[in-house]
Amino acid sequence: MHLQCTLCGKTYAPDSLKYVCPDHGDDGILDVVYDYDEINRVTSPEKISASRENSIWRYWDLLPLKNRADAPTLQVGWTPMYRAKFLGAQLGLNNLFIKDDGRNPTASYKDRPSAVVVAKARELGERVVTTASSGNAGAALAGMAASAHIPAVIFVPESAPQAKITQLLIYGARVLLVRGTYDQASDLCLAASKEFGWYCRNTAYNPYTTEGKKTGALEICEQLAFNQKSKIENRKWFAPDRIFVSVGDGNIIGGIWKGLRDLYALGWIDKMPKLMGVQAEGSAACYNAWKAGTDEITAIEAHTIADSIDVGLPRDGRRAVRAVRATNGEFITVSDEEILQAMPQLARGEAVFAEPAASAAYAGLLKAARAKKIDRDETIVVVITGNGLKDVKSAMRAAGEATVIEPTLDALKRMIFDF
Repeated sequence: MHLQCTLCGKTYAPDSLKYVCPDHGDDGILDVVYDYDEINRVTSPEKISASRENSIWRYWDLLPLKNRADAPTLQVGWTPMYRAKFLGAQLGLNNLFIKDDGRNPTASYKDRPSAVVVAKARELGERVVTTASSGNAGAALAGMAASAHIPAVIFVPESAPQAKITQLLIYGARVLLVRGTYDQASDLCLAASKEFGWYCRNTAYNPYTTEGKKTGALEICEQLAFNQKSKIENRKWFAPDRIFVSVGDGNIIGGIWKGLRDLYALGWIDKMPKLMGVQAEGSAACYNAWKAGTDEITAIEAHTIADSIDVGLPRDGRRAVRAVRATNGEFITVSDEEILQAMPQLARGEAVFAEPAASAAYAGLLKAARAKKIDRDETIVVVITGNGLKDVKSAMRAAGEATVIEPTLDALKRMIFDF
């Protein structure tokens, strides 16, 4: 129906603004507001769950796009969600699920918003797309732009993992390594988009990133309902009790919150899950605000091994804090050592290979479970936002070293195997 400022509540016609509320500048993040009665008229949980479209476009009627021909052709979303029986048994949890978004085309959750933004760019007739990124968002935009044959310019901190930089280059994006932090790269990207008229995907600036990121919540609730056929037949999907999400800029957890709010307003789920935001101890601006009882974000000097959540001034931090507080959730901080330890535990327990930023969410679950904050019968979903191959250097630290032996059977016999 319209765009609405998340600060002042002022509304705007859908096509009247591209980015933010003019009364608040770059802080005036906009939400897309829907006519839920109309959505319920044209679609339903039953109709969507019968779809053979195994991507985020199965939720077309819940997205702010006009022409399906504008959508990138890559299969984004509908990623697997595994019932983690082995890890659940270790933690004393009967209903633990791992949502593996490292299985997206460019191996991260960021493919979801980038696909929606590129579709919107094509709808608007934009010539160039751009974003600032610590790696994953840039790779996602580069991949979606390549699929749509639109030039992409990506601003990345010079310190980003080489594997992520290479991924940007292989898709043909123009990559600019900024000698500074992610926050400085983001500021430069905004300035460049205004100067040159490029269509900007930046988190908490382009309102359609949230719409892409909300699709993760839609999938979680639909996938959980698959074994509960009666709920689907009653126009319902199934909401978990808690969702653990790593938090950097705050846009993913804010997007998941938006998706849950849409589903609840539509009457498609019966409750709002508690959102559990997990931050690295060295990059905890959102945690600090939540702990202080405010949603005002104070910039910090961030430093963590988890580069994708290494953010000093979260661009969507206010909405992240609101998401956690509104759902009676909690922010948790984990150390870099806890993040590294969680990587092989997740991989060896359920064969899901997570990069450090994604592993942080599981490390947060471990911390909460050990503190006995979770009831054993709660339904828990941990969102894995990126594949471990994104940061091989950190994975090597977490995995340890292989054993070197001479090429003889005697040398092998001298080894002691403990299976």
